[in-house]
Amino acid sequence: MKKTLAILLALILALGAASAVAETLPIIATANPHYEILELVKDDLAALGFELELGAPCNDYTTENPSTAAGDTLANFFQHIPYLNGYNESVEADKQLVMVVPTHFEPMGIYPGQKTSLEDLTAGDIIYVPNDPVNMTRAFILLADAGLVELPEGTTLESTVTKYDVGNPLGLEFQDVNAELTPRLREGGAFAVINGNYASQNGLNPGKDAVYFEQPDSQAAKAYVNIFAVRPENAEADFVKALEKVVYTQKVYDLIVDSGFAPVFEVPAE
Repeated sequence: MKKTLAILLALILALGAASAVAETLPIIATANPHYEILELVKDDLAALGFELELGAPCNDYTTENPSTAAGDTLANFFQHIPYLNGYNESVEADKQLVMVVPTHFEPMGIYPGQKTSLEDLTAGDIIYVPNDPVNMTRAFILLADAGLVELPEGTTLESTVTKYDVGNPLGLEFQDVNAELTPRLREGGAFAVINGNYASQNGLNPGKDAVYFEQPDSQAAKAYVNIFAVRPENAEADFVKALEKVVYTQKVYDLIVDSGFAPVFEVPAE
């Protein structure tokens, strides 16, 4: 009996010690696939000594970076590299962030609303596009690739392009709205240009549902890689190394592919 009690006491003490040394890891993220990836690796992080603290999925692009910059969260997971660069250019040096753990590319696509073929577009048809500068430029580059608009000479992914800058031979009406609203608004127009994550959240797959989307070998695929972002002093932190270890796995790779996106990492050999 005494031996049994001793064993139980030892187990309790061991569990208490383990919980005492676990480091809380608050991360803010948007929904699929970011939030789902983090939920998938939560137990793996715990095994490495990090207790993931994950609130409800965020629904915008404006909360996450300030949260991490202020230290309310240690990392965020929602954005691609150009968006982070744009954020860093808009804030003071002490609020800037750095990228870590590149994960995947989410193709932006043109999704049908009231029309199902780009060939059926006529003057006055509405196309919804994201209104933040980075994704708006990306949307018009995609629309130009699809043959719907003409870009200013020398346009690159780093340019700022709005509906007032493009040639519009078809006489289309472009309405710029918050990116998260494009899936819901598309039925009110002919088409909507939708970011990959918001498409996925609304049951849309770029390879199956979009009439036109960014290809894996496109400039966008190389530039718009989704990443985790942290404060500069945390770039080499143990929690970042733990995130890379648990994210660069076959199950995360498969989740990304199943969501209609493209992983940018290789699964390490066992």
